[in-house]
Amino acid sequence: MSDISIIDEIDDFKIFCLEGVENIEVENDTILIDFLHKLAKKFEITSMYKTCDSIESFEESISNLLYHDRDFKDYKIIYLVFQGDENQIQIDDYYYSLEEIAEFFQGKLTDKIVHFSNIKNLDLEDESFQYFLDVTGAKALSGYINPSPILSTVLDQYYFSIARETDDVVELVHLLFEKYSSMCTTLGFRLYH
Repeated sequence: MSDISIIDEIDDFKIFCLEGVENIEVENDTILIDFLHKLAKKFEITSMYKTCDSIESFEESISNLLYHDRDFKDYKIIYLVFQGDENQIQIDDYYYSLEEIAEFFQGKLTDKIVHFSNIKNLDLEDESFQYFLDVTGAKALSGYINPSPILSTVLDQYYFSIARETDDVVELVHLLFEKYSSMCTTLGFRLYH
């Protein structure tokens, strides 16, 4: 399982990034590593990057994060990079609902934002996101509703840097749209809280 820590300086704002890949045994050529290095260098945001290729490796990564990672309290954003649509994510050619995924995090995500990259369409009904927030304890669930030919990292970097500066999710969305409204509209940024 890929496990890369990208550290610039010790801080209490960190990102945990979990990416779904075809095979964790094969070195994956992902732009996320470069993106996370850029976050560290440009925005001084520390991150942990892991990959998974099955529901078992997903569960193992989440279990390690929740119960064994000494920095867990400092992860403010759980960044999930998985294929999927609406209420489901794809792991190893199987689809899992957000309700099923919420069970892995049950009650453990207080004061954290769960953010999906734009390779997963996140257009949710009220009961879906509310269930996810209630079960996980997360303060917000965010992502995009519009597919794009490029990964959402361009906007994600600004989103994460603004999230580092404010704990208020309403203010976070306001500042993001104020500064990057064109990208937010094009990608269909959504934040559920």
